[in-house]
Amino acid sequence: MKIEGGLFALGTLFYGVVAIAYWLITGEIVGTVALALTGGLAFLVAFYFLFTGRRVGTRPEDDPNADIEDAEPDYGFFSPHSWWPIAVAGAVAVVCFGLIFAVWLLILGVGLLMLTLIGFVFEYYRGPFADA
Repeated sequence: MKIEGGLFALGTLFYGVVAIAYWLITGEIVGTVALALTGGLAFLVAFYFLFTGRRVGTRPEDDPNADIEDAEPDYGFFSPHSWWPIAVAGAVAVVCFGLIFAVWLLILGVGLLMLTLIGFVFEYYRGPFADA
């Protein structure tokens, strides 16, 4: 986690310098505060990564001489053939348009979202990919 912590620490320094330069050049308070808070958030993430990395120890990702086999073998299951995420994204788009334009479109989008989420969750319980 040293690499990730170092990247976010550099982000903290960058946003701090940019916030100071922005304040000196423009004198605007709102943009300066936004940049300073962005640096603060980067500092929080950097501190977490560096602190956790010290407690956890060296990972294979942190060792430049590590082999691919040294990493964890299983990172999870990712479906290579599923079309449900696209359907869920379309339903979320309809919900967002419903929030903007009309209540009936929102109701339609929520219904579509429920159907697509049910299909996505239970994809491997029926059909040709169900476990026997």
